[in-house]
Amino acid sequence: MTRAKIELAYITDPGKRKATFKKRKNGLMKKISEITVLCGIDACAVVYSPDVPNKPEFWPSESGARSVISKFNGVSESEKTKKMFCQESFIRQRIDKSQEQLKKLKNENRKREISLLMCEYLTHGSNNLDSNNINYLKDFSFFTDQNLDEIRNKVTVHPAQEETPVIYSRGEQAQAQGHGTNFSRKRKLN
Repeated sequence: MTRAKIELAYITDPGKRKATFKKRKNGLMKKISEITVLCGIDACAVVYSPDVPNKPEFWPSESGARSVISKFNGVSESEKTKKMFCQESFIRQRIDKSQEQLKKLKNENRKREISLLMCEYLTHGSNNLDSNNINYLKDFSFFTDQNLDEIRNKVTVHPAQEETPVIYSRGEQAQAQGHGTNFSRKRKLN
């Protein structure tokens, strides 16, 4: 069962406000305790109550809170702000990342478009390349050269075998798989 959404507004009823403060404060202390244990960090909490404004509550203790605060104050300003982002640099970083992704997607789309154009040209023999602009022709040439280089690399990595490939009928293939025999008989394609 889900909890009903609470409207965040000042609680006017003093009894309700006091009870809510007590529950939320205890929950906050529990969360701080959990994060220190789970993550192995030093943390503290100082909570001022509206009922007793001069006597704050500390977690884990007043001396523990003082030691954490003094440790934090002992860290140099450069160390404190080392991993901080200002809003402008954060947004600039996000924009740069988005622009890089956009550039990558545009390149992929261009490759696909040229690949489709190449397939259309090779399958239909249409002469659409003459009507396209010079950029298409340059991309087409680059893409063709790139594909030829990939094919040449694959050919050099996998040298051609001297023997012709063995082709079995379905029955022979099933028999070979079932008995674990290796047929040496070869058939040539006509």
